Amino acid sequence: MSGFWTRFHEILHRPVVGWSRALLAVSVVLLVLAFTAPLWHIHMVAPQYPQGLDLHVYAHTIEGGREGRDLNEINTLNHYIGMRALDRAEFTDLDWIPFALGALVLLTLRVAAIGDVRALVDLAVIAVYFSLFSAGRFVYKLWVYGHNLDPQAPFEVEPFMPPVLGTQQLANFTVTSLPGPATFWLGGFVTLVVLLAAAHVLVPGRIGARSA
Repeated sequence: MSGFWTRFHEILHRPVVGWSRALLAVSVVLLVLAFTAPLWHIHMVAPQYPQGLDLHVYAHTIEGGREGRDLNEINTLNHYIGMRALDRAEFTDLDWIPFALGALVLLTLRVAAIGDVRALVDLAVIAVYFSLFSAGRFVYKLWVYGHNLDPQAPFEVEPFMPPVLGTQQLANFTVTSLPGPATFWLGGFVTLVVLLAAAHVLVPGRIGARSA
């Protein structure tokens, strides 16, 4: 067992190979793009809204379709069933996500410039944690909005869980919730970093040894 740990620590102190550094530097573009497109898209269709109502969740804000008019319409509908208004101030997670993405950019560039395998593994762990924590918070926020309903609302409905992924029927609305482009870009970044870290740790004879 001691031989395994000695070998493992030796691998961790090896420098990241050149082509991996280049890939890491390029992957930062995926994080930057994540600021420019929605992370999630919710589309609601009902007989009175045949064109549908759209809600876009970005890393830093929420926006309604039709130049923001859909958000006002959705909040009006939510008021009748006692759901809190979808207000940017309520989405406190969007205050720290941009800083987290910025930190990932800086950490990735640091690993690309001077990092060793240990730093690459740390980056992979942080990236996975950020992804899972953000997804968990998003699911929790949806649960809170669907369950904390005002009992004095004009229409009484049972607490519900809005769809996280896929299509669900809510009253006379067909609601579809799907990831946006930014989520795929973030997923691509996380996948790349994890694969690079795994390659350097699991096949050091072919990868890590070349940089020795």
